[in-house]
Amino acid sequence: MLDNGDICAVTVHMHLRSPIVVTIDGWSSCGKSTLARQLAQRLDYLYIDSGAMYRAITLYFLRHQVDFSDPLAVAEALRHIHLSFVWNNLLGQSEMHLNDENVEQEIRGLAVAQQVSEVAAIADVRTFAIDQQRLMGQHKGIVMDGRDIGTVVFPQAELKIFMTADMDVRVQRRYQEMAQKNPSVDLQEVRKNLEQRDYLDSHRIVSPLRQAADAVLIDNTFISREEQLQLAWQWVKDREGHSS
Repeated sequence: MLDNGDICAVTVHMHLRSPIVVTIDGWSSCGKSTLARQLAQRLDYLYIDSGAMYRAITLYFLRHQVDFSDPLAVAEALRHIHLSFVWNNLLGQSEMHLNDENVEQEIRGLAVAQQVSEVAAIADVRTFAIDQQRLMGQHKGIVMDGRDIGTVVFPQAELKIFMTADMDVRVQRRYQEMAQKNPSVDLQEVRKNLEQRDYLDSHRIVSPLRQAADAVLIDNTFISREEQLQLAWQWVKDREGHSS
């Protein structure tokens, strides 16, 4: 049986575990999604892949030949897009669904990768996605990764992480990932795509990629996934006790 002292201790412990919002931003192929998934699983938080949302929108535009430069066409297309994350029990992860169709594999292809930064730079597209992202995080207890999550979507997040890595390392990571699905993928084409995405992400007028002033930096060029997970997990533990 718990006495009054034990009850007080339990109450304090519960307070110290107040859930927070964790944002992970950074360059392409820095392992943002990997860290976000692992961290969310360890914390029992909800993981939201914001990049998958932009990729799904891009896929819809490509399928329906939407003219990216036509604001009316873009606005009309967005009216017909419904995005949702559906849990896959077999894989133990959530997957992106576009209008109730599982498009998790298709949105990872090079065709989408080559266009997603351009689509994500469109103001109406970002407004559409950001509104949904904020609704998903209104109860906290989430880990969300992307390009502007800590700077625009959740500027008041308790923990903001910014990830980077050496370009050569990033190219090899993306190449190995894509080669598993398409053995004929060209290494130089992958590099060109990453360089293009870096430029577009950091130079777009709407919500450019940048490190928030209060974000903590992870350069994972020379550290393992386990090391970066432990680092991020400790940061969350330090902040959970100070959340409101």
